[in-house]
Amino acid sequence: MVDALSQIIRLRDNEHAQAVSGKRDENLRLVEAAFDVRIVPRGLDLLISGSDEAVAKTRKALTNMASLGTDLTSHDVYYAIKLSENGDSTALNELSAGIVVTTHRGKIIRPKTSGQRRYIGTISRSDVVFGIGPAGTGKTYLAMAAAIASLKKKEVERVILTRPAVEAGEHLGFLPGDLQDKVDPYLRPLYDALYDILGQETYVKYREKGIIEIAPLAYMRGRTLDDSFIILDEAQNCTPEQMKMFLTRLGFGSKAVITGDITQVDLPRGKTSGLIQIQKVLKGVEGIGFCYLHESDVVRHPLVQRIIQAYDVYDKSQS
Repeated sequence: MVDALSQIIRLRDNEHAQAVSGKRDENLRLVEAAFDVRIVPRGLDLLISGSDEAVAKTRKALTNMASLGTDLTSHDVYYAIKLSENGDSTALNELSAGIVVTTHRGKIIRPKTSGQRRYIGTISRSDVVFGIGPAGTGKTYLAMAAAIASLKKKEVERVILTRPAVEAGEHLGFLPGDLQDKVDPYLRPLYDALYDILGQETYVKYREKGIIEIAPLAYMRGRTLDDSFIILDEAQNCTPEQMKMFLTRLGFGSKAVITGDITQVDLPRGKTSGLIQIQKVLKGVEGIGFCYLHESDVVRHPLVQRIIQAYDVYDKSQS
């Protein structure tokens, strides 16, 4: 007989139970710590003991985790806990159904949070999208995945990726080599994401044919870009003049996604960020979408969320 403060969840089979419990029951230990409950696995059953509220939240988190079956990842566990803590009814299996693109290795790229799902939806609906949020929320990676998906569907003829070449708080001095060698360090994160999605061989082939172009923002001046999916990354380091220049490059049949983190501006002191200003300039303009991601959308190591939260608290205390 189970008392009033305990509940049982029955899992489907052994593989299902192992995925939900995690290696050495590490997933169960995370849920226990989050809700101050005790979870005892007994075969295919999970016995939850604790206060009424804690048991209800635990049950919701575990049920959400179980909905993904053997596809459950460590991030999914943390996000299921976060959803239950916040009283959010989002189902993880609904998020997993939104496939953006499949990589060359067969890995499925999909939204992993409610914010990311909203971001992908905004990209599909709007010709110009601003993805604004902290590091680790998948702003650039998901935009690239959407761009490659559009390319594969022949919705666009090329993908153009650009970044302002601004030093992130460091003085790099003279860089040896030709022009490409000098700008490559600024563009390396874009290369890494493309290698992951396309594979190096396909990426090189597309680059040689001009189907994919990666260039500093200064190279965009004077161009009109038709039938292209254009991504401007690290846009918080654009000046207002650069932002206007970039946005007026958009041609027929093109889509632009502008990503950035307005808390990490590396422009010289006294310079206005074009990404901060543009939120006021284009507010309410038809065809333009703004999507804001938050610390709950971070999909890196769980410590990254806590670091972002700590900085937010500190910044608010200083202001």
